[in-house]
Amino acid sequence: MSYTTAELEQLQDQLERFMDTHIYPNEELYQEQLAGLSNRFGTVPLMEELKAKAKAEGLWNLWMPVNHGGMTNEQYCGLAEVMGRVLWSPEVFNCNAPDTGNMEVFLKYGTQEQKAQWLEPLLSGEIRSSYAMTEPDVASSDATNVRTRIERDGDSYVVNGKKWFITNAPYERTKILIVMGKSDPENSNRHLQQSQILVPKDTPGVTVVRPLTTLGYDDAPLGHAEVHFDNVRVPKENILLGEGRGFEISQGRLGPGRIHHCMRLIGCAQRALEFACRRSIDRETFGRKLADHQSVLEDIAKSFAEIEQARLLTLKTAKRVDELGAKDARDYIAAAKITVPLMAQAVIDRCMQIHGAGGLTADYPMAEAFNYARWCRQADGPDQVHMMALGKQVIRQYTS
Repeated sequence: MSYTTAELEQLQDQLERFMDTHIYPNEELYQEQLAGLSNRFGTVPLMEELKAKAKAEGLWNLWMPVNHGGMTNEQYCGLAEVMGRVLWSPEVFNCNAPDTGNMEVFLKYGTQEQKAQWLEPLLSGEIRSSYAMTEPDVASSDATNVRTRIERDGDSYVVNGKKWFITNAPYERTKILIVMGKSDPENSNRHLQQSQILVPKDTPGVTVVRPLTTLGYDDAPLGHAEVHFDNVRVPKENILLGEGRGFEISQGRLGPGRIHHCMRLIGCAQRALEFACRRSIDRETFGRKLADHQSVLEDIAKSFAEIEQARLLTLKTAKRVDELGAKDARDYIAAAKITVPLMAQAVIDRCMQIHGAGGLTADYPMAEAFNYARWCRQADGPDQVHMMALGKQVIRQYTS
């Protein structure tokens, strides 16, 4: 199924009302409760209260693909943008990364047993998950570089290696990690050397070494961690799809996830622009409102135009994914992944500047949103990899 225009508009209105009633008024309380946790990566009580409210209102698992009873990627764009306006709010609706991507992995590639054990509690919001691909010792922008080993030993697989920037890994609610490693390193086809395997977080040999920061933010309570696997033994049934299918799974997972980040970043940029507009009316310099200064007007005008351009590109990308599938829409996915984080970074930076020194503080959402935009330029593949891939595709398109 997909939603009719009227149904989608009603859902969007309902989501916006929920944000107005339950999310924006609780931003300070959320930060206070987070700061008061004995475990920095523990459960924020407010989050559980809001999840219950969202579930009761039917604002739950909005990311669900159309072929599983949800909506199209194009229809999801506006909802993800609204949720992206507050960085922690997607979890309220069970729509946060990396869990949505991991749930899609289970939907597409999991066995019935794997779905029953892990997908069902993820869909209900009882547990969280991690996706472990990036490694500290190799250039992980080339995913075929991974060194983590997944070796068959009788009825088990043994995992050894190091991963880092693994989102959700420090979070106390995280129970399962999807780990990518090499099971056949001598295979002449570099894209058949990898496998992906399910590793429960409490398996002996799994060590969350340390939470990492990005521009000083630890993104608690979810966090991004360095994780070591030392002779981690899991049943052979934990392999996903079969040996040698790891690269295939990663490509199927990352396409939708990349545009989900773009959708949320547009929400971040849009909210920053709204803050800047209000600031331009409220503050005066040199005897005039900020809104009367040409440089401020130019920054607001550029920001408005750039957000609109990025929004339209993301909508077009989502539509192409719906029509062609992620593989055949990879040119537009790359274009959006290159464009939108850079746009958000530039727009938020201008809006921070309009707020003076206050724009750098946690008094406003912009500094943390800027950090999100900046690390999105690395997450799911850095700018340079997407530009290289897109450039090759464009040349082929016009020369073949």
